[in-house]
Amino acid sequence: MQAYKEGMEHTLSTPQKALQINTDLKKFGTFAEIGAGQETARWFFHVGRASGTVAKSISAYDMAISDELYGATGHYVSRERLEAMLTAEFEQLKRRHPAKPSEPKALFVFADTVATQSHTHAGQGWMGIRFQDVPDGETSEILVHFEMADPETVNQQEAAGILGVNLIHAAFYFNHDSKLCVNALMDGLSRRRIEVDMIKFSGPVFATVDNRLMSLQLVENSLSDAAMFTAAGDVVQASEVLYGKRVLIERGSFRPVTNVTLDMLARAEQQLEQDDPASGDGRVVLMEMTLSNLMSAKAIDHQDFLDRVDLLGALGKTVLISNYTRFDMVTGYLRKSTKNWIGMVMGVPTLTELFDEKYYADLPGGVLQGCGQLFQGPVKLLIYPTKDSSTGQISTADTVAVPARQQKLYDYLREIGAIEGIREFDPAQLQVTPGEVLQKLQSGDPAWREMVPPQVAGMIEQRGFFRAAAKA
Repeated sequence: MQAYKEGMEHTLSTPQKALQINTDLKKFGTFAEIGAGQETARWFFHVGRASGTVAKSISAYDMAISDELYGATGHYVSRERLEAMLTAEFEQLKRRHPAKPSEPKALFVFADTVATQSHTHAGQGWMGIRFQDVPDGETSEILVHFEMADPETVNQQEAAGILGVNLIHAAFYFNHDSKLCVNALMDGLSRRRIEVDMIKFSGPVFATVDNRLMSLQLVENSLSDAAMFTAAGDVVQASEVLYGKRVLIERGSFRPVTNVTLDMLARAEQQLEQDDPASGDGRVVLMEMTLSNLMSAKAIDHQDFLDRVDLLGALGKTVLISNYTRFDMVTGYLRKSTKNWIGMVMGVPTLTELFDEKYYADLPGGVLQGCGQLFQGPVKLLIYPTKDSSTGQISTADTVAVPARQQKLYDYLREIGAIEGIREFDPAQLQVTPGEVLQKLQSGDPAWREMVPPQVAGMIEQRGFFRAAAKA
């Protein structure tokens, strides 16, 4: 059973949720759905007593009609189109149903724009609700992006409808608890059918919600395999940032960000631009943290997570959170948004692990299959050297020892340029590791300050990150 189902005693069936809303005389709103039928509104008509809840149900399926109602757009299945739908429909609803003290109503608009699967694209959609928590109150909002995996279109439509009912119900009855609200989205569904990879809360009801933590919860509670947000902390769906772009990605714990962390990126970017001057055009840099990077004593410390994210944000970095245990999974994720080149920056120890057979035990083809999936399209691993603290020996992509059984595979990947050593680096930085920096920081050794960027050192000291306030 998925983590988001454990201990969930609140769960109602989809018909029960729709009926609860229909019988709540203070809820009244519009349903606007494009692309997968009117699958959410259908539930409210199906269970009965919809006349007190449904002001209007509309499906502007034709592009010309949709543009006339909501304005022209470059992409019909997009956040931009969803927000235009919510705005236009809510303004109309308020005009036609002004507040009446004798009949207090909390107005809402539910909207979605969905594309079910085709021969070239998987099913996906945007969905949202704008609502008043109390009659004539200010509006709050929840937006989600989701992907659908059912093999049949009719089943994808059904799943989208269930998700829509869950979203409306959660907005009304779980808005006091954003974590419960997130988990309730999957009631009556499973990850085999739906993946929710972005959620954004806004408005006075959610004034204390940190959307970065909600992104983490999507991954932590298995609603999604990955979630992303910008340096400014804005949650995004991957394609909004990555579509058609070149991607440079570095995976780590970033506890804290060190000089080496940034030097790896800078040297990789410099080398890519030397080899291909056009490589900098439209490039996105991602800093990836996995759930295993975030674990501490078998649990994730959410404040510690936010501390790391704040440091990365201050450095202008976009953050990816994932539960991917292998690098080929990262490629698969990125390939859904871009066919352009992908550069992965890593140190020699990580490169060595990449060829360890134990990480591919679940793949019939083992390491060979994993590498085949890793190098989908133009993918290059950029390897930063490592210095042995006891011998002083520097290990590079040329001298690294991989398992004997994988040596010819490694040589082949080197020969075709899929694995490339970073040529220029600062030997004095090679022994610096986040673990060493953290140990010095927490033990009160001031040497840690020289191992991190000045901006990072200042934030750690000023805000007491990683218990620095008590130790430094």
